[in-house]
Amino acid sequence: MPKQEHELTLYGYFRSSTAYRARIALNLKGLSYEQVSVHLLRDGGEQHLASYRAINPQMRVPSLVVADGLERHILIQSGAIIEWLDEAYPAPRLLPDDSFARARCRAVAAIIGCDIHPLNNLVTLNYLKERFGRGKEDVDDWYAHWIREGFAAVEQLIEPSPFAFGRHPTIADLYLVPQLYNARRFSVPLDPFPRIRAAADACASLEAFSKAAPENQADAA
Repeated sequence: MPKQEHELTLYGYFRSSTAYRARIALNLKGLSYEQVSVHLLRDGGEQHLASYRAINPQMRVPSLVVADGLERHILIQSGAIIEWLDEAYPAPRLLPDDSFARARCRAVAAIIGCDIHPLNNLVTLNYLKERFGRGKEDVDDWYAHWIREGFAAVEQLIEPSPFAFGRHPTIADLYLVPQLYNARRFSVPLDPFPRIRAAADACASLEAFSKAAPENQADAA
């Protein structure tokens, strides 16, 4: 593992899949970091507090504060955080050396991060409830629909051996595992996706993934 050159503070929420991705990346890199909980539901959502808006004007998690001597940098958006970690701490790599393999990993990450997650995000679900008056059954159906749509494509694209794309975890696995957690939480049937389940099972054997799991976070209590 490369020597750690920065003090890292991760603002997140135990059940946030985007913060989950960032935790996995930090753990795979073997980095130490402080965690600060931003509870997305308590008192209307702590992400709306002025103190957190000063850190992340989008009022979402995760945010990574990077202290480097007298300098302090704030990174937002899980994809940007993960790619910065891969550049600043190159071992182990989260993207393959081959350019085509990198493109495939990024494609799977994009399907989850751009096509599934935004439609199933807390902000979107609350808008369906509050603006359009949809009940729990309709919202859960919406949630499951977009997971099935995205997973149908991902299932054809990944090549578990044993991870999504080979012998080592990549960003594809970092995005896949939290989304599978969400699918299980909302009781989405997963029988049609044996490749996805196989890759996730391989990830579950690694401490970096189990340590990052929502149920193992301090704010899950």
